[in-house]
Amino acid sequence: MARQVLIIHGWSDTSASFRPLANFLATHNYTPKVIWLGDYISKDDDVRVADVGKRMGEVITEMMKKGELDASFDVIVHSTGGLVVRDWLTTRYRGSADKCPMKRLVMLAPANYGSKLAATGKSFLGRVVKGYDNWFQSGQAMLDDLELSSALQWQLAQRDVLIVPGGDTTLYYGADRVWPFVIVGTHPYASALRQIVNEDGGDGTVRVCAANLNAKGVTLDFTVADAQKMMIPWASRLEADVPLAVLPTRTHGSIVDPDRASRDNKESIPETPSEKQQLGDLILQALGCANFKEYQSIQKTWDDVTEAAAARHLNPPAGERADFFHQYMQVNACVLDDYSIPVNDYFLEFFADTTKKNDNANAYFHGKVIEDVKKNSVFAHLRNLYIDRTDLVEGFYPLLPAGTDPTLYMSISAAAPGKNINYFERGNPRSEQHVPVHLEGNKTKRWLQRNTTHFVQLVIPRVPNAEVFKLTNFTNVK
Repeated sequence: MARQVLIIHGWSDTSASFRPLANFLATHNYTPKVIWLGDYISKDDDVRVADVGKRMGEVITEMMKKGELDASFDVIVHSTGGLVVRDWLTTRYRGSADKCPMKRLVMLAPANYGSKLAATGKSFLGRVVKGYDNWFQSGQAMLDDLELSSALQWQLAQRDVLIVPGGDTTLYYGADRVWPFVIVGTHPYASALRQIVNEDGGDGTVRVCAANLNAKGVTLDFTVADAQKMMIPWASRLEADVPLAVLPTRTHGSIVDPDRASRDNKESIPETPSEKQQLGDLILQALGCANFKEYQSIQKTWDDVTEAAAARHLNPPAGERADFFHQYMQVNACVLDDYSIPVNDYFLEFFADTTKKNDNANAYFHGKVIEDVKKNSVFAHLRNLYIDRTDLVEGFYPLLPAGTDPTLYMSISAAAPGKNINYFERGNPRSEQHVPVHLEGNKTKRWLQRNTTHFVQLVIPRVPNAEVFKLTNFTNVK
């Protein structure tokens, strides 16, 4: 049965970029009832993602009342469009996702958990390059939302994907709700100018692990004396894993152009006819999904597609770097004290054992496995760490002594906020604590997952020094 389809673009883009996709849908075994192309302001500094989501909801409601939009329709989003739709879903239909008119949500390289380029967009260079035609505005507020480990991403993840301890258990994705699908490339830009923004494990703009809607969350409570109870995993709101397909020949631009109809999306990337066809097949499969059982089956099929893309690092095509196809994960860290006050000056370190004496392994991890660390420019207590999971498993763990459990530990140290207050220990201005965060081969303790964003909330004890308060026996006062 033909259905209406809405297509929503990303930051600094317009609906014009999606005419090839609209044409593809109209001519490739799928006949939408109507295709609606959305447009929104993204480069004015006062417009946030939530503003676009709110206005989008108003437009949809108005069009449904007029009969222009059906009571149920499908949505395709690209890049920042993913955040816009998630904000609309979790705000307009908070607690009532079963009433949302959107059924299938096809996300093409969505920036679900941010983009490294957002910080570049906010820079002077970004304002010159992207804001030259807009009074040198590049969308400051929206780029704040897009920046890695932003406050919005933490909020959205806790609204629609993860359940923090004590939080509500509302579901937004599931059999009687929305069915999301994620398709993302893992090939960086091929053109000379665009190559300056590339990084491995992404499509030139969005990391695979940032696109994947599936996420994990945990609270590491260092105020708890029992180390076994320190780690408190967050529950998932997902009724089933969201299908993720990673394509080795697609970039952030060409992921919206299945036929490579646009000249900008031709790209000099080695690609067989079947590889070129794969993107269109996946989009059509998602839009044609008939029921939730089929949805779950698609997840398993797409998982095979993703693993096949990763396997290319073992034998990359001529002229291609193996690292293009490594699997990555990212950690979004948020550090608070036990008063829930943000802690801005802290350091996270990873090591092979609690003695920290395996210098070769520890140096390898910090030099090769961790590829990027970003402090959020708006909130300093929020950080993002980009981790090469392939190098972790194939490079770091083999450096451990034979017979050693392949375990990864993390420690946190925090600078005292002043002369009267310390963290962890009274009188020690820079003490630290550690916790195991990954045990390869053990599914119950292998917390870090490939292609995944992990939200890690660390709570550390705030300790006033002895001088902060004293009692004196009045009878001894002279």
